[in-house]
Amino acid sequence: MPVKASDIQKMLPENGKKNCKECGLATCFAFAMKLANAGITLDKCTYLSAEVRLQLEDMLQPPIRQVFIGTGARQVAIGEEEVMFRHQKTFFRAPGMALLIADGEDEESCSAKIAKIGWQFERLDKLSRFDLVALSHTSTDGGKYLQLVQKVMAETDAGLILLAAEPEVLLSAYEASKSRNPLVCVTDGNYAQVVPHLAKSAVVCASADGLDNLANLVGKLKEAGLENLVLDPGSGSLVELVRDQTMIRRAALLHKFRPFGFPTLFLAARVTSDLEQQMLLAVAGVAKYAGIIVLDDISSENFQVLLTVRQNIYTDPRVPPTVESKVYGFNEADESAAVLVTTNFALTYYAVTGEVENSKLPVFLCCQDTGGLCVLAAWSTGTFGPETIAEMVKKQALADKVTHKQLVLPGYVARIKGDLEEELPDWEILVGPREAVDIPNYLNELKKRRENVA
Repeated sequence: MPVKASDIQKMLPENGKKNCKECGLATCFAFAMKLANAGITLDKCTYLSAEVRLQLEDMLQPPIRQVFIGTGARQVAIGEEEVMFRHQKTFFRAPGMALLIADGEDEESCSAKIAKIGWQFERLDKLSRFDLVALSHTSTDGGKYLQLVQKVMAETDAGLILLAAEPEVLLSAYEASKSRNPLVCVTDGNYAQVVPHLAKSAVVCASADGLDNLANLVGKLKEAGLENLVLDPGSGSLVELVRDQTMIRRAALLHKFRPFGFPTLFLAARVTSDLEQQMLLAVAGVAKYAGIIVLDDISSENFQVLLTVRQNIYTDPRVPPTVESKVYGFNEADESAAVLVTTNFALTYYAVTGEVENSKLPVFLCCQDTGGLCVLAAWSTGTFGPETIAEMVKKQALADKVTHKQLVLPGYVARIKGDLEEELPDWEILVGPREAVDIPNYLNELKKRRENVA
C-alpha cells in the first residue's frame, strides 16, 4: 500500500518538527507529503542520517519494481503496479505478449512466426502487436540456437527472451544480443554458471518450481547484485497460474515481501500444447497479474481477441475513453455529405466511424462532448439532448458545410426529434438506425431518397 506522509514525518529530524524550510517547503509534514507522492527527492533534506536515509529509500521503493526489456521504440515496460484490484485505482502496464520460437522448429515454421511478430492491429486509436520474442533452445546444437537469435535480431526489433538450460548456450546468446537488452532466463540449475558473466544491469528472469524455491533463487540473484528481475513460478495449470500470480501480488503489495516485488512471466506452453487452451490461459494471465505471457502460436483472430481483453482490462476505469469533440469528415465529405450526430464516447465513435467508412459515402460526423458517455447514458444525464446538440451544430457552423440541412439522430434518442426541430427550425431532423452496423444501408437509402426528390 502507498506510504503515508505521517509515517515519513516521524522519521524526519526532530520527529518531523524541525521545520527548517531549507528544502523549500514550509514544514516537515509538507516535505513528507511531497516525498510520499514522488514530488521531491530525499537529498533536499540535508539533516537525514545515513541510516534513516536508507530506511526511507527502502520505504519509498515501489512495491513492484519497474523493469524494461528491449530497446528503442519497442522497449517493453512492466511492473510498478500498485493495487490488487483495478477499481482501487487502475492497472498501469499491460502484460507484454511474447511469441515462442524454438531452434528445433523447421525453417518454414520459424519464418511464419517471425512474420507474426510484425502483425499490427488498431483498436480505439491504439496499435497493438506482439511485444517480445521468446527464443527456446530445444535442439542439441548450441550453434543452431545462436543462429536463431541472430536471425530474429536481423528481422525484427522486438525485445528478446532467452530460454536455454545450458549455461554456455545461454551466455553465447546473451553476448550476441546484449545490445538489445534481452530478458535472460535462469534457473537453480544454471544461475551459478550464468550470473557471474552478466552485467549488473541485465534483466534476468528467475525461473523456479514453486514459490518457496522462487523466493530462494531471487535472494541469490539479489545477492549477486542483480536488481532488474522477472519472476517465473513455474505454474503448470490454470489453477496454479491464478494461485501463484495472486500470491505473488499479495505478498508484494500487502506484505511488502521484497523477493516478490517484481513483475512475472507465464509460459503457456508449459501447461499445454493445445493452442486454443493456451489462448484461454493467456486471458486468465491478463486478468490475474502476469507481466509477460508467452504463447507457442496463435491465429490472427484469437490474437485480436486477446489484445482486446488486454486493452479493456488495462484501461483506466477512472477516465472514460473519449475522442475530441468536433466534426469529422469521412470519404471526402463535401456539401452533399450526410450529417450524423453522436457522442464522443470512444467505443461509440469507433463503432460508428467503422461503418461510415464501409459505406463509401461522404459523411460529416458531429461528436457531442458528453464526458465520454454513450448515447443513452448521455441522454439520461442531459448531456446529449436538444439544447446541447443544437448548440454544437451552431458552434461548428454545420449549416455552412452542407446544402441540404438534414441532421441524422441516433435511433436510440428518436424521442428528442420534436424538441430538436424546435431548437433547429431550419434543419430537417431525421432518425437514423439504432445500431452502427445498419448505418451503411441507411446512408444508401438516404442518398436514394435525395436523388428521387431531386
